[in-house]
Amino acid sequence: MIGKVLGLDLGEKSLGIAESDLMGVIASGVENFRFESLDFKVALDKVKFYCKRDNIKEIALGLPLHMSGDESDHSKMCRAFKKMIEKEIPDVKVFLVDERWTTKQASRYLLEADLSRNKRKKVIDKMSAVCILEAYLPTRK
Repeated sequence: MIGKVLGLDLGEKSLGIAESDLMGVIASGVENFRFESLDFKVALDKVKFYCKRDNIKEIALGLPLHMSGDESDHSKMCRAFKKMIEKEIPDVKVFLVDERWTTKQASRYLLEADLSRNKRKKVIDKMSAVCILEAYLPTRK
């Protein structure tokens, strides 16, 4: 399938958003969207915006697991958000992507770019979404 893919890193107060190119090869950070704590309806509205604007048909949503691979409370939150997306945007497929190492990888990228701690904090979720999307893109059929 050719077309842009959205990558999402969901937190309790933020949503990191990344998007692929039209060929589904390159992932780029788009936005670090902030919302009121646990107000996932607002986060869903932002996802709807990008899906409509860019004709998104696939989403890679980060699934935070414990290092053992067990589910966490946060992973249950992400699964619930996946269901929200599927209900509200039924023509979009949502794939869960193991995100255990993405924050560490994103932090390393930002450190290598020599960003200050304050600047890193402002973009870390967006970079984590890029890492989630980069992990997903090679697995597409």
